[in-house]
Amino acid sequence: MTAHVLVVDDDEEIRASLRRGLALEGYTVTLAVDGEDALHRAAERFPDVVILDLMMPGLDGFEVCRRLRAADPMLSIIMLTARDAVPDRVAGLETGADDYMVKPFAFSELVARIRVCLRRREGNGQRELRFADLRLDVGTREATRGGRAIALTTTEYELLRLFLQHPRQVLTRDRIYEGVWGYDFEGESKIIEVYVSYLRQKLEAAGEPRLIHTVRGAGYVLREEP
Repeated sequence: MTAHVLVVDDDEEIRASLRRGLALEGYTVTLAVDGEDALHRAAERFPDVVILDLMMPGLDGFEVCRRLRAADPMLSIIMLTARDAVPDRVAGLETGADDYMVKPFAFSELVARIRVCLRRREGNGQRELRFADLRLDVGTREATRGGRAIALTTTEYELLRLFLQHPRQVLTRDRIYEGVWGYDFEGESKIIEVYVSYLRQKLEAAGEPRLIHTVRGAGYVLREEP
């Protein structure tokens, strides 16, 4: 099935350029001129991937991201903006975006990142990942701990899956960036710490012992305490 990409940008030239390029890559493309239009288009036909500008009149990209993420935690959202400061990138990812690209951008890189997002949705050949009392169904993306259901966003799912695929192995920050975001995240960022914190809160919500541990100066590891 052809993937459906929703492009949200108030710049007409960017919308037209992305529609032409993505159509040539084989994607079905819908265009939205601002945040309100994006929500309307998504309600008509929910996309597989959203390319989302941040600075738009009316609803900005952050609010659109929040609303789309609430409608579908598994939706892939790539923010595309001229705001290149690291705090802006962190804010975008914390809001719920899966990726963040700065204008001007290389179209080939955007296509590569779209493909990464779509591959994440496909899961892998192993149906269920397990560790201790933690379970993750990679087909349905449902997580449980001790039978308790855990709701995960797309990025939280990817991070948990990475840990479950490498239990008791110390994962460096670079390895986590590569495995979850699919590219090198430039500059100093606390996005890994933020998402590890999110996961810990959800995995320990019923008072369960910690499974994701910090290895000072090295990274993080999924393991049980002795």
